[in-house]
Amino acid sequence: MNTPKQTQDTLWTLIIAPTVWALHFLLCYIVAAFQCAPNVEVFEPIGGTRALVAGLTAVALAIIALVFRRSLGEWRGHGRGFRHDADSDLDRERFLEFSTLLLAALSFVAVIFVALPAVFNVDCR
Repeated sequence: MNTPKQTQDTLWTLIIAPTVWALHFLLCYIVAAFQCAPNVEVFEPIGGTRALVAGLTAVALAIIALVFRRSLGEWRGHGRGFRHDADSDLDRERFLEFSTLLLAALSFVAVIFVALPAVFNVDCR
């Protein structure tokens, strides 16, 4: 079933990108809450927090891009099919690869949307 360069997908490979998205969401909001929750200096710039969110976002996007690239390469290697209704190992593999590809694309966009408030807000207001 597998060619020498391809690996077998599992449910774990399917959830890597959404897990990275969820962890990025959690870390960004913890960092922002830690900075802004005292609510004492709401007009002070939060440059350090914004830089930390930018770094977290870059790491999350890089991991998701790697997952996307891997699943795209393997999905293309198996013939790029959109129908996965046959009861075979190859069809299940294609389904997992295509699902991973779509979840990685969704997670990539979602990570960008999570980071957007740090781009536009310069203080805690």
